[in-house]
Parts: sequence; C-alpha cells; structure tokens
Amino acid sequence: METIGGKIVRTKISAGTAGAATAGRPAQRKRKAIRKPARRRSRRWLRAIAAVFGVVLLLATCGGIWLFLTPSGTNFRYLMADTIITTQHRKWAKYIIGQEALDSRVQAYQKKFDAMGEERDTHVIHSGTGSSDPSAGSGTAADSQNKPLVEVESISGHGYSGYVMTVNDPTKIRIAVPDKPGRGERVTSMVKRTGAIAGVNGGGFADPNWEGNGFQPIGIVMSGGKLFYSDLGKSKSTQVVGIDGSGKMVAGRYTLGELKQMGVKEAVTFQPRIIVNGKGLIKNAADGWGIAPRTAMGQREDGAILFVVIDGRQPGHSIGANLYDVQQILLERGAVIAANLDGGSSTVLVKDGEVLNKPSTKSSEGRYLPTAFLVFEHPEQADIRNVWEGLKPSDIDPGKW
Repeated sequence: METIGGKIVRTKISAGTAGAATAGRPAQRKRKAIRKPARRRSRRWLRAIAAVFGVVLLLATCGGIWLFLTPSGTNFRYLMADTIITTQHRKWAKYIIGQEALDSRVQAYQKKFDAMGEERDTHVIHSGTGSSDPSAGSGTAADSQNKPLVEVESISGHGYSGYVMTVNDPTKIRIAVPDKPGRGERVTSMVKRTGAIAGVNGGGFADPNWEGNGFQPIGIVMSGGKLFYSDLGKSKSTQVVGIDGSGKMVAGRYTLGELKQMGVKEAVTFQPRIIVNGKGLIKNAADGWGIAPRTAMGQREDGAILFVVIDGRQPGHSIGANLYDVQQILLERGAVIAANLDGGSSTVLVKDGEVLNKPSTKSSEGRYLPTAFLVFEHPEQADIRNVWEGLKPSDIDPGKW
C-alpha cells in the first residue's frame, strides 16, 4: 500500500518479487556459514604446517649442533666421510668434513697403510692339519685328506652379512686373469672357463670415473711364478697379497727382487695388511676406513687360506663392514696373517659356477676385473695365459670398452 495525492492506493506485489526478497537472506546466511568452516580448516592446516616446519627446524638445529660441536657427532661425520671415500663419490665427502679435511684424511690413511705393510712377517705354516679349529695345533697329511678342499660358512654381524670361504690346501690357489685383451672378466666367467672350483675377486685396477673396463691392474700381477704385469720400477716396492711355492701367504710391502727371492708364485697389489705375526694392526672401529662391501684374505697356522666376503650398500640385506670387523672375523678363526683385497662393487664369491653373495652392482655377477684368486683341484693343469704380454701400461686405455 502507498499514498498518492493524499489517497491510499493498494498496490499488488508479485509473489516472485516477494519470494526473492525473503529468500535472499537465508542464502546469504548459508554462504557465510560455509565460508567460516572453510576458513577455520585453512587456518588449522597452516598451523599444522608451521608446527611441522618448526619441529624440523628444531631437529635440524639440534642435529647440526651434535654433528659439529660434540665429539660423538664429529666421529659420526668422519665415519660417514670414510664410507663415502670408499665409493665412486669420494668427492662428496668434502660436504661433510670439508675439502682440506678430506685430502688430509686420504693422505693419513695412505701413510698408515704404508706403515702397516713394513713389519716383516715371520709366520710358519704347519700344513697338513686340515683342522678348522685354530686351537687344534699341528696334525698329519691324512687329516687334510679327510676334509673338503673348499668349505663355505655364512656369517653375519652388526649391519652386515657375508661368507668365509676356507681353502684347506693353499697350494691349490692360482691367480687368474682375463682371457681376452681390452677389458676385464667377471669372476664367474673365469671360474667356468678355467674349470675352477671357486673364486674370489683379487687386486686393484685403474678405474677412471669409476666406470673402468677392468683391464689395467695397479701394481703387479704374478701367476704360476711368472710376472704377468708391472707398473713398478726395479727398485720400487708395492703392497702385495699372494702365496709362495710352499703355500705360505705373503702380504706386505716388497720389491720385485724380494718377491722373486721369496719364491712367490701368485700375487696382486692391494692394501692394507691387517694382521701380521698373529696380531691385528687395526686398533678399533674408528680406524676401520668406513663401512663398505669387503673382501680379505688370511691364513691360519695350519696353512688353510681364509677368504672373507661381506656384502654392502644394500639396506635390508647388508650395509657393509669396516676393516676392523674383517680383522676380528679373521682373528677369531685363527688367522696369523691377513690383508685387505679390492672390495666395494668388486666384492664377489663364486662357488661351483654360482655367485653366492650379492654384489653391489647392477649385474648379479659383479664387475669386470683384471684378477681373481681361483681354487683348482689340479692347479698345474689350469690354462692361464698372460693377457698383457707385449703390452706396456701406457698402451692400455682403462676407460675404453
């Protein structure tokens, strides 16, 4: 109703107009009701994210203080650095301890390893006992005949698993090399090709960018009493791991002349020696050169050769071991001399043509290598030829496949 000219005039309001007017208010209230819970949820998410970020920041701050300002944290940083140094990503260790500390660390280890090879070994083997018990003492040749040539034992420890292979007659071991020039050969292939019973990876090799072809050894290679390869001068010495003609293990720093005089038949270059004259040279785990896949060789007084093979870099299976762990495994089994062999992605143990361990490589058979320790029933019949004959070290491209 409205007034026009003093008269009261009734006006008709349409139902649609009235409905729109009255319906608008609840709709607005509904939209406001929807917005409020959405805003509250958004604020809760922001507060949750902020809380998580604050916790992460607090943990990172506390972790940084522990890593860099406490003795235990510093030890842990150096353990991580040592572990990285054993991989193809050595340069990354500088982000943990700094480039200067990394260089100093590597030089210190090298100096220590050199010193560990200086003491002259005087151990004497009493071959023929064939006993796996280090306290059994000397025996007879008949005892040895009652034992298998090769025995394999699975082992495990804190964070690692692997194997110990015992070769009861050390004179049955030969150094094998690749069959064809130009690249190395997998141990599985060497074992099958030569008819060996078992095999373990051997010495070191040139490995540019950690993608080398495995054909160029470092130091020396001797097989069957012959010098197959050498990058040494006549007066220079190198750390060797090998066996002489009587089956006695040889490990330490020697010249080529000394090796010849000692009657060494099988040898490769690698380091460090970890046991000499019955005593361990690595004093504790902190000096164990990080955690990694490991291969090592030792000998008991009865002449039996022990090969330790430990997997690594595989969470859920085996992270790896340090050299102190390896040393203790060998000492517990009666080793009186022992030395480290090439480990990491080279670590592999083959028995009866099959790989027993799990190499930390894309291939389940491991890498292409220049040398391996193989075990034969009749080593004198093994056809092992010098693949480097006529080649100088300068003639080999270790990175060309």
